[in-house]
Order: sequence, then C-alpha cells, then structure tokens
Amino acid sequence: MSRKKRVLIVFVVIEAALAGIWWWLARYGMANPDRVTSDFQAVVGQTLGAAMGGLLGIGLILFLAAARNDRKAAQASTPHR
Repeated sequence: MSRKKRVLIVFVVIEAALAGIWWWLARYGMANPDRVTSDFQAVVGQTLGAAMGGLLGIGLILFLAAARNDRKAAQASTPHR
C-alpha cells in the first residue's frame, strides 16, 4: 500500500471520529438543555471545527510529503541505465 493511501486512510478515520464526537456532543446538548450552558453548541462547533480544519491542513501537508516519498521510492526501485 502506498504512503499516500495510508495517510488518506488515517486522516479519514481521524476526521470521522472527530465528526462523530461533534455529532454526539451536539445531540447531547439538544437532549439536555438544562445540563449545558447557553453557548454550548457554539463552543462545541468552534472547537471541533477548528480541530477538524487544523487536522485537514496537516493532512494536506503530510499527503504531499507522502506523495513525494512515493515518487522517490519509485525512482530508487527502477534500475538506472
């Protein structure tokens, strides 16, 4: 499996986990309005949105690095003339 595919799989799993946490917290806040503060939904949205956005940026950088490493590995494995 190429490095690009591994990076994509890992980041899709992490982003899905963060989205699941976001969904769970949003539903918890709606189901229990007496247990959360009035700005709970906004804080959860801002916090997890920032986390997901930051991870997406890091994921892009890591994906580009993995693509470069895949190219280098492919060039190293081909015999030179």
